[in-house]
Amino acid sequence: MAINLEVPRKHRALIDQAHQVAMNMLRPISRKYDIAEHEYPKELDVLAAMIDGLSESGASEGAGATGVRRDDIVDDKTVKNGANLASVTSVAEMCWGDVGLMLSFPRQGLGNSAIASVANDEQMKRFEGKWASMAITEPAFGSDSAQVSTTAVLDGDEYVINGEKIFVTSGERSDCIVVWATLDKSLGRAAIKSFVVEKGTPGVKVERLEEKLGIRASDTAVITFTDARVPKENLMGSPEINVEQGFAGAMATFDNTRPLVAAMAVGCARASLDLTRDLLKQAGVEIDYDRPAYLQHAAAAKFLQLEADWEGARLLTLQAAWMADNRKPNSLEASMAKAKAGRVGSDVTLSCVELCSSIGYSETELLEKWARDSKILDIFEGTQQIQQLIVARRVLNLSSAELK
Repeated sequence: MAINLEVPRKHRALIDQAHQVAMNMLRPISRKYDIAEHEYPKELDVLAAMIDGLSESGASEGAGATGVRRDDIVDDKTVKNGANLASVTSVAEMCWGDVGLMLSFPRQGLGNSAIASVANDEQMKRFEGKWASMAITEPAFGSDSAQVSTTAVLDGDEYVINGEKIFVTSGERSDCIVVWATLDKSLGRAAIKSFVVEKGTPGVKVERLEEKLGIRASDTAVITFTDARVPKENLMGSPEINVEQGFAGAMATFDNTRPLVAAMAVGCARASLDLTRDLLKQAGVEIDYDRPAYLQHAAAAKFLQLEADWEGARLLTLQAAWMADNRKPNSLEASMAKAKAGRVGSDVTLSCVELCSSIGYSETELLEKWARDSKILDIFEGTQQIQQLIVARRVLNLSSAELK
């Protein structure tokens, strides 16, 4: 099965559409909601309605999606460019506009990606149209999701959830929360399951919203669960604890979300490169792709190096999404894409600030904002260091116990 990493013809209309939205609707309000942190961007309701219309009409596969489901049946002889590829390419375009606003889209939360990854058909239908945030991180741990201590205890037909979650993206605005909790702490990773908890459930409380370095348009919440009762049908995946399977069920979510976060970094970095090229040209520095870097202005040489790095991140992201579309295991590639794009996003945006000097550092342009926004993309959904650890384990065929 051969992979072609050119943008598929059938997705070009969607990508062009996303680019127009980013340029004409997101960019103009980008600074406004960066300054007005925690204020809901009302303009996004119009966009959400447009996306719903496209999805219902079938006119745009993957329109606005931040999470997609893999088909159960695929002809092994057929190469698919499906909803995963459509999602990462459209998400990258949206983040060319604004990362924080893209993360604030109604019904397009990271929890929706989790539902798309592991929910059964009945759950998919029941939670259709819901805006789902995802709650993993706790005060006692950062990137090591296996340390989840929020508990879920079965009591009759309901699970009783207790614990505290931090850094929940869209935690206040969402309709429901995908909560990672353990059925039995003594059984380790295998007992960690994800539950869909509806907002308004007694015992669920948004304690506060965080003030952040970047993505200020997106609300980031601390949420507590105190004897919160959810129907047992809201557990996603198997309720059985399979010690042999370990953490695989829960980690399947990340195989979908990590390429999406990588795409966010790719989009934000592209925005910085595009503007920097224009500003350098205005300053008399031309980027010449037909001449070796060492024969050009130092700023042009640096720019070429940044673009080459960016291209590597983009191709890894497309590969991870393409593999998901074609039902190939992509855990390694998802982590590689996230590690590369997360680092490149920070490197590119900060380097562009540096290349553009006082213009880059001031609020005259959005370069300083993109540098602030991009940092989170190297942190959430697993930090740079965690991704490198996962990649090393996969390449060396070692377990988490063998390589820490």
